[in-house]
Amino acid sequence: MNPVLRWFHQLGSPPYFDRFAARWAPWGYGLGLLVMGVGIYLALFSVPPDYQQGDSFRILYIHVPAAWMSLLVYVLMALYAAIALIWRIKLCEILAMACAPIGAAFTLITLATGSIWGKPMWGTWWDWDPRLTTQLILFFMYLGVIGLYHAIDDRRAAARVASLLAIVGVALVPVIRYSVVWWDNTLHQGQTVSVFGESKLHASMLPPLVWMVIGTKFWFAGSLLARARADNLYREAGKEWVRKLATGKQRSGSA
Repeated sequence: MNPVLRWFHQLGSPPYFDRFAARWAPWGYGLGLLVMGVGIYLALFSVPPDYQQGDSFRILYIHVPAAWMSLLVYVLMALYAAIALIWRIKLCEILAMACAPIGAAFTLITLATGSIWGKPMWGTWWDWDPRLTTQLILFFMYLGVIGLYHAIDDRRAAARVASLLAIVGVALVPVIRYSVVWWDNTLHQGQTVSVFGESKLHASMLPPLVWMVIGTKFWFAGSLLARARADNLYREAGKEWVRKLATGKQRSGSA
């Protein structure tokens, strides 16, 4: 068997995944904090004030990475959910459900920072703008997935029902992404940063944003592994390998 395929096959084993997540989750958190720390430092002390917005524009370095992650995490959640429903892979169920609280957190940060940024720019904390409204709907979609997953006692049945909602909701992602293009009356500014095209953001302002975008990816990886590991242990409670793991921890703690 191909080594990569063998690794993926092994990763589906609950004990193997537990060891994998326990090893790499702290690395994700650590690298995320380190990289985001560099990004925040550069954003506060390296980038000059904006000629129109002054220092208030610096919230961009939290708002934009969080907004991008809110969409990316939802797409990943829907992808894991689809794989889980089609191929009945339990690990993908776990990963899909672990994505939901993380994505909800990123979406909440996006809404909060957008309101804080919008107050001095628009003169109001909230407006039923297409981008803001669809982002709020995305937040409710995340909450719906979380609520469905915890409303049913049978974890596998709950994951299947919640996965269906996640897949249906993925249609909202392109609407959010292109809302500033499709609606001319939007208060939200147009696309400022482009991955493949020309960015409207000044070159001196890009490095901190790049650091923050990378940092949020590492943080997400660590959080996903940690949450998935916790759910995996909950589902496998009572199994011999979990009892051995718990016994080993108790012995090391009492030593």
